Parts: sequence; C-alpha cells; structure tokens
Amino acid sequence: MKLTARGAIALALIATLAGYVLAALVDLPIVTGVAFVLASLLGVLLVNPRELLSLVVTPPLVFFAATFFVELGRALVSISIAQSLALGLYSSLSNGAPWLFAGSAVVLGVAWRRGLRDNVRELRDELRAGAEVPRPRQPFVPEPEGYFEPKVYGTPRGED
Repeated sequence: MKLTARGAIALALIATLAGYVLAALVDLPIVTGVAFVLASLLGVLLVNPRELLSLVVTPPLVFFAATFFVELGRALVSISIAQSLALGLYSSLSNGAPWLFAGSAVVLGVAWRRGLRDNVRELRDELRAGAEVPRPRQPFVPEPEGYFEPKVYGTPRGED
C-alpha cells in the first residue's frame, strides 16, 4: 500500500490529534509525542518514493497545526481566548519540542534511506534546466541626438 504525500500528512495530523485526545483521557502527556513520532514514521514508510521531498518538510507544520487546534479548543472555554491560546501554545510546543525533533529526525533519516537524495538531485536538475542562460552584459551606450525625432525610411514616392 502506498500513500501520497497528502495522505501521509493527513495520517500524521489525525494520529497526533488522536494522541492529544488519548493523552487527555489517560492523563499521560507522553502519548501525544509517541503518537506523532509513530504516525510520522508510518507515513514516511508508506509514502510513494517520488513524494518524499514534500513529506520531509511537513512534520513541524503538522505538529503545530494539531497543537493549535487542541489549544484553540481549550481556549474557547476560557474567559480570555487570546491569552489562553498564546499561553497554551507556548507551553504545549515547549513540552512537545523533543517529540517534534525526534519525529522530524526519524522522517528525514528514513526518507534519506528510501531515496530522498535522488529526489533532491532531480529537483536540482530541473531547476538548472529551467534557469535562464545569463546574457553577457553590454556596456551602456547612450542614444544619439535626435533619437526621438521621426525618421524617414526608404526613398520618397514619386508624384503620380
């Protein structure tokens, strides 16, 4: 079974959100981090190899989005939504930083073994092929006097 990069990202997001819910139910915050790392690992193992490049950059975004949704839900029931959201994001992202680092490192390591190097090489080749060939610079030559005056081309017509 192969996933697209979008499918792997959705898998990691849903699993991280489920980890937050499960962590709240069992009162064990480590569950969120473990769910994130395992979902990231599963996603990178199941993704189509040609989509590894787009998957490698997404774990921080997935973790932030899941944390934002959870903290927004918590903040909506408080008196000061903005203050509660800011404080909740700060504390949750601080507590989840080791898990975020571990998930990103796992994804990068597994993706490198699965062929990320080839994807980067192909991207570089495409960018080089699409780049414009620089033209040699020519020195500035000012226009001659009378440049904006109308010019007459050819020979005058004869009177008919």
